[in-house]
Amino acid sequence: MGAESAEPASTPSGAVFLSYASQDAEAAQKICDALRSAGIDVWFDQSELRGGDAWDRKIRDQIRHCALFIPVISAQSQARLEGYFRREWKIAVERKRDIADELAFLLPVVIDETPERGASVPEGFHEVQWTRLPGGTTSQEFIQHVSRLLIGHTGSPKPAVQTRQPRPPPVTLPPVAEFKSASSTRVWLLMLAIATALIVGYIGVDRYVLHKRNQRSIASSTTASAGKSIAVLPFVDMSEKHDQEYFADGMAEEVIDLLANIPGLTVIGRTSSFQFKAKNQDLRTIGQELGVTYIVEGSVRRSGDRMRVTAQLINAADRSHLWSDTYEVPVGDTFKVQDQIASSLARALQVMTGADSIEARPSFKSAEAYDLFLRGRHANDRQDKEGLESAAAYAQQVLELDPTSVFAAELLADAQESSAEYGFIEPREGFERARSSAQHALSLDPNAPYAYYTLSGIHLAYDWDWAAAERDAKQALSLKPRDPTLIGNLARIDATLGRWDESTRLFETAISLDPLSSWLHAAFANVWFVTGQLREAEAESRKTVQISPTYASGHLSLGQVLLAEGKFDAALAEVEQEQPEWNRNVGLAMTYHSMGRRAESDAALAQLRQKDAQDDASGVAEVYAWRGELDQAFTWLERAYQQKDSGLFLVKQDATLKSLWGDPRYKAFLRKMNLPE
Repeated sequence: MGAESAEPASTPSGAVFLSYASQDAEAAQKICDALRSAGIDVWFDQSELRGGDAWDRKIRDQIRHCALFIPVISAQSQARLEGYFRREWKIAVERKRDIADELAFLLPVVIDETPERGASVPEGFHEVQWTRLPGGTTSQEFIQHVSRLLIGHTGSPKPAVQTRQPRPPPVTLPPVAEFKSASSTRVWLLMLAIATALIVGYIGVDRYVLHKRNQRSIASSTTASAGKSIAVLPFVDMSEKHDQEYFADGMAEEVIDLLANIPGLTVIGRTSSFQFKAKNQDLRTIGQELGVTYIVEGSVRRSGDRMRVTAQLINAADRSHLWSDTYEVPVGDTFKVQDQIASSLARALQVMTGADSIEARPSFKSAEAYDLFLRGRHANDRQDKEGLESAAAYAQQVLELDPTSVFAAELLADAQESSAEYGFIEPREGFERARSSAQHALSLDPNAPYAYYTLSGIHLAYDWDWAAAERDAKQALSLKPRDPTLIGNLARIDATLGRWDESTRLFETAISLDPLSSWLHAAFANVWFVTGQLREAEAESRKTVQISPTYASGHLSLGQVLLAEGKFDAALAEVEQEQPEWNRNVGLAMTYHSMGRRAESDAALAQLRQKDAQDDASGVAEVYAWRGELDQAFTWLERAYQQKDSGLFLVKQDATLKSLWGDPRYKAFLRKMNLPE
């Protein structure tokens, strides 16, 4: 029984053709519904009418134009050696032979225990990897897999489900180094091999972590140098169990870091590149959005003791493939193979840049430690309570295996500092743990950039030691001068101290390297806001929520700018979308006040005070300042000071406190925090 859409027959360019036996209709329906809910077109025929020339023409037309053919395999389909779905399979295999992109066209799905070997299916089905979806129950990984396979086909397939993060992406931790064990060599070999081939192919062709929960810092959008600019998209996990996403992400980050060491090459930061994760978007469009000439994409497939990695270098303007290759690596690769790859990479760098050799980097002592580190870094990306706890736990396990691991110590410090600043753990305890972990990382390696980065964040958000924050931020940046996260970190310190011109310059530089970083656009919007340039502030705030609709304080910040512009209804529409609740109550209390709805403003403020006074005293102060109740505003600012409110370092760049600026108590408060008046 074949697959068909409910709509009239038309050219389904970019659609998925779902083919199944009638006995498997229920499972096929589940698959269809899941894909459609993700925005993917599916041709799914539930009609009982079959046969005749009209059917043949219709089926052939659909299979000829579809982007992906998914045959549903089960004991039922194996038992039926005849049937219309079998004719569909035959037509699909015939088309497979006629198109170049064979592997991307067929995606067999098994819905029960039917073994792959010995299955009664066309030979062409055995040439591609099968996916198992028991009972037709799909997963997020499967949807992402389908979405990625659709990329590059003709037509305009609708985008697949977008990964939505509760908070903007965190800092990119440092990459892994050369490994010393035979099994771990397998992983690093892949990294070096891919980067080597990319660079050789390229020769012929010419992170702060979201400030954290309530940050409203600063920046401006510029375009990366188009001549020598490249973006590495997240690698796709094509493993049978779809359980290697963390490893695929780590692979892409390794390639990003290696390419970033090449002078004269602009490499887009992972925050921006990873915005396109699981999105079915045209590469030309991605190139335009990121402002790059070249794009790297690839996949990882792990099966037993073997790993297959594919990668390709693509010209974003015309989507032409400049280079591609596949690497299959068994467990137990020798040092000799790794040395050969490293030597090839060094020669490629020498030809292109005059570099003598690859910069030596520390190592993980075992493949197990590296795997745990990748899992921890992946968990850290979530930036929610569970993700940060998991990241810290993985980092601790790595340190138990290898107490000298710098990367694990830096990961642990970052997760602890984030947890403290978000309020997931008691601030004093959390910040001091993070400080200890960062200092431990520096004891292992005095040149660990992200340890300095974490210390800078502690000095800024908790110690209020501006000189120390700036010192450590500059030290981190001196070690990785082209890292957008570290550039943005220094920029926010300048903003904290009211150095608007310098912070703007640095944020513009950071955004040129990471143009789809939501926190950078939010930060830049705040500078425009505090300096009275509302049109620019609104434009940048809109970029923030367009990039990351769930960005914490994104809708609130946009709503506050709209309030300042007198656009009250638009402001209300924005703050009503804000998450979490305490931010929404801040926005509602301000907006209702501006609209003259005093009772509703009071109610929102009462909820804020009742539920969040211990965590967001500075937010309560903002509301009172906006309402012109200055005595109350100063009372709550003092309360925030006593509570060590982690958002209080933003006080000088907070435009919602404008009503306080002329009051002597405001200048006295700045002096109390050692901020310039």
